[in-house]
Amino acid sequence: MKVLENIDREVSRAVALYWNTRKAQKEKQAKGGKSDAGLRSAVTGGAQLDGFVSLFAKIVEQAGIAAECIFYNKSLQLPGFFRPTKEWDLLVIKDKMLIAAIEAKSQVGPSFGNNFNNRTEEAMGSALDLWTAFRDGAFNGGTSPFLGYFFMLEDCDASNKPVAVREPHYKVLPEFVRASYTKRYELFCRKLVLERHYTSAAFITSKSDLGLDGIYSEPAQDIAVGKLASVLAASVGAFV
Repeated sequence: MKVLENIDREVSRAVALYWNTRKAQKEKQAKGGKSDAGLRSAVTGGAQLDGFVSLFAKIVEQAGIAAECIFYNKSLQLPGFFRPTKEWDLLVIKDKMLIAAIEAKSQVGPSFGNNFNNRTEEAMGSALDLWTAFRDGAFNGGTSPFLGYFFMLEDCDASNKPVAVREPHYKVLPEFVRASYTKRYELFCRKLVLERHYTSAAFITSKSDLGLDGIYSEPAQDIAVGKLASVLAASVGAFV
């Protein structure tokens, strides 16, 4: 069964795995008498995004890349320019050539403000570090790899309400005025690609309750998972 032909179903499965994994981790910690601050108890266990990373790995393999060239559970470090190494969520390396690197992130409420800044700064910094190392000859000798970014945001009141901005000295760009965190992430993912920091990006939202059944939304089709998947398949297919 071709992944690209059933991308909606595959994403739904990954969404369900994400929310059910978070739920199981939180319940396990509660039973053990340990409770991290806020919802941190549901994120310190990791593995929530494994379904998405596995999905991207399947797309790469179906594009014709051998399984031994696909790394998503070990050996994920790449050299950096501003730091020694950076660990990615999925790497595709064939004949010592970096074909693709993908980062997968998520965020849930109730607090979005500081985490939004952290997530955006992290994504921009990772891209800058990789491309500068690439320019400096750390890998590939001039052949650009595919760089992908995936993000899932909790669909809730706090992520959808308009957010005020402070403008003590200068006006912010008009698209950010009263934009919700959902809109901010949409704009962010789109601009990552527009400014060529990433080859392709995808952004989805999902409610914590409905997500248990794999229900999700895609706020914009130009940054839908299917778009990222198609670009990824075409990019890695050129190396077959």
